[in-house]
Amino acid sequence: MNWKKSLVIALSAITVMAAVAGCSSDKAADDNGQKKIGVIQLVEHPALDAANKGFVEALASKGYKDGDKIKIDQQNAQADQSNLNSISQRFVSDKKDLVLAIATPAAQSMANATKDIPVVGTAITNYEIAKLVQSDAHPGANVTGTSDATPAEQQLDLILKLVPNLRTMGVIYSSSEVNSQIQVDEIKKLAAAKGITVVESTVSNVNDIQQAAQNLVNQNVQAVYTPTDNVLASAMANLASITDNAKIPVFPADEGMAKTGGVASYSVDYYKLGYQAGLMAAKILAGEAKPADMAIEHQKDFKLYINDERAQKLGITIPEELRKQVK
Repeated sequence: MNWKKSLVIALSAITVMAAVAGCSSDKAADDNGQKKIGVIQLVEHPALDAANKGFVEALASKGYKDGDKIKIDQQNAQADQSNLNSISQRFVSDKKDLVLAIATPAAQSMANATKDIPVVGTAITNYEIAKLVQSDAHPGANVTGTSDATPAEQQLDLILKLVPNLRTMGVIYSSSEVNSQIQVDEIKKLAAAKGITVVESTVSNVNDIQQAAQNLVNQNVQAVYTPTDNVLASAMANLASITDNAKIPVFPADEGMAKTGGVASYSVDYYKLGYQAGLMAAKILAGEAKPADMAIEHQKDFKLYINDERAQKLGITIPEELRKQVK
């Protein structure tokens, strides 16, 4: 009995040692000295995809290459709030070292989930109104990032150059996106000063777009403005299917949206915007800065994009002064 007891004890000891060694090996394989980066993107569309790409490439340019010093966990919520919440909670549970939040709802979800993990946002119009920071100059907590705010006055002037007799303009946007409402309020104020009536039409999801567009057509709008709205951006073809038939031009606040359903736009460069965010993230990872002290960054140069094919289809003549601005 004694030798059997001794054998059992010896085998048990070996099992425990193997388990400990296995755990150590698994941890080394999982961590490998890499910092854990989470990316939470609201939905897929060209602008947000470009920002994502810019972020990853900026990190790599500073020595933080995926699979080397860092491990990036890419997650897309497919425009679903419950998905955003689940991803945010998982990132907190995984104890990510830093999270990139692409679009306002994604950043709000992460900000609600953690006050400790650094969150760098991008493709967000106004951080203050979205209640993500105390102020652009001094964020004050764990969130900072880059803004995609576009010049509303410049957008309206562009519309008037291409639709010079504009008297009634439609706007279409998602009722759930606070940054879309900000842009619409600004364009409405500018339009009112020029004697232009603005007709609003809102959507909850992509399935509402065609009906909302038809509502604007029925009210005889002469042009339609869309802010940098993620619901609209993911389905501009739905909007164009209605407005094109009515010969009504659409002017989005984003180049990607103009390519898939609009006529012209002054737009930020979303790749560069994401790249800016990546450079900010690199400073945080290196311990050179904290989000609370990093001012929100904006782009200063805006790119004019003209969709010549759609302009021709709608009978819109592009003035030479605008063509000279196209790069």
